[in-house]
Amino acid sequence: MKPHIKIIGGGLAGPEAALQAASRGCTVTLYEMRPTRSTEAHQTADFAELVCSNSLKSESENTAPWLLKQEMRRAGSFLLKDADATAVPAGHALAVDRVAFSAKVAERLESHPDIKIVREEVTSIDEAGADLTILASGPLSSPALTADLQRLTGSEHLAFYDSISPIVDATTIDMEKVYFAARWDKGTADYINCPFTKEEYDAFIDALAAAENVESKEWEKLQYFEGCLPIEETARRGRDTLRFGPMKPAGLTNPKTGRWPYAAVQLRQENLRADSYNLVGFQNHLKFGEQNKVLRMIPGLENATFLRYGQIHRNTYIHAPSLLTETLQLRAHPTVMIAGQLSGVEGYTESIASGMLAGIFAAEIAQGRAPQAAPRGSAHGSLMHYITHADTKKFQPANITFDLLPPLEEELRKKIRDKKERHRIQCERAFAAWTEWLR
Repeated sequence: MKPHIKIIGGGLAGPEAALQAASRGCTVTLYEMRPTRSTEAHQTADFAELVCSNSLKSESENTAPWLLKQEMRRAGSFLLKDADATAVPAGHALAVDRVAFSAKVAERLESHPDIKIVREEVTSIDEAGADLTILASGPLSSPALTADLQRLTGSEHLAFYDSISPIVDATTIDMEKVYFAARWDKGTADYINCPFTKEEYDAFIDALAAAENVESKEWEKLQYFEGCLPIEETARRGRDTLRFGPMKPAGLTNPKTGRWPYAAVQLRQENLRADSYNLVGFQNHLKFGEQNKVLRMIPGLENATFLRYGQIHRNTYIHAPSLLTETLQLRAHPTVMIAGQLSGVEGYTESIASGMLAGIFAAEIAQGRAPQAAPRGSAHGSLMHYITHADTKKFQPANITFDLLPPLEEELRKKIRDKKERHRIQCERAFAAWTEWLR
């Protein structure tokens, strides 16, 4: 008899965990509540639906997102294989065709003989059961399941609000006013850039400040994640803040002028057909009618058709430093594991990575072996170390960055001033630690 593992959640972490565990000799039952019950942000019942952007971040060598993905490739991440197979042009980033990506993941899950898919809402967690449970229900877990997790953990959940960027119909972009370019000419020129003059930027900021936000419910407490602020919130922090954030013009030379614009909005391809683009970093909490007016002030989008407006949605995550071990098990209930954004990692790639680790760890436990945590020196190990050892009073979800990896020795830091060279050495060390762990 093969050991059995129960996995709750068909987003990114759940399917990756299911495929990893099944490939290691376990049977898996994967539960997904959609379409029986949907969420505030999902638009489909597809597995691995990418709710916000379609980017899995940088593929530039010796960057932190690249390091994490390279470790995943070496470990055989199934979802990353599907992301690579459905990639769309995005300069030096890995972006995917959302529909094709979800279809690939679904095909893998549905064709695997040891994975059973159940489309129903799970409302409780059986911590005393014989089977291991991986909870990967994501930041939009149903109220009933969230309440039961709260019962199980015995602590209050933290919550913040994440955002969705608008998507525009490519055929309605005025191509005479925009230009293709990659920042600093890295990779191919796959981004559409909408250039602003100072006058246009000032008018846009004024309109943004005057625009009406969606009214918050009485029970809502808007605690935005610093890495994904709404544009209107960013603009409140200073008139030029957007010019140094999502509207940064640096490295985006306009071929018509030979200069950088005063500010710029970048549009990233949504799918392989290139018939739609999302506004990079333009998540917002404005009413749809207000968005329709303000976003049309972007040069080239004056007559644009928006296929989707920006939104804010709830994100829930556990207080991992108090609750989780580095093998993603609840300290008080080791037969229950938490993976994905619910565990406190932030981002698509990070969610897949934690799902991959959860599937590996679960298979080890189910087969009677003690799982070995990912090495501290690797990107995976550093991410797990952060969520399980962060300052308990200041814990917030984290993307992978070099700040999470072990720093170089002080003597070496003094000797090597070039940041890129320091990062190269950190990547080299991470790969060595990761390779040894895999072996």
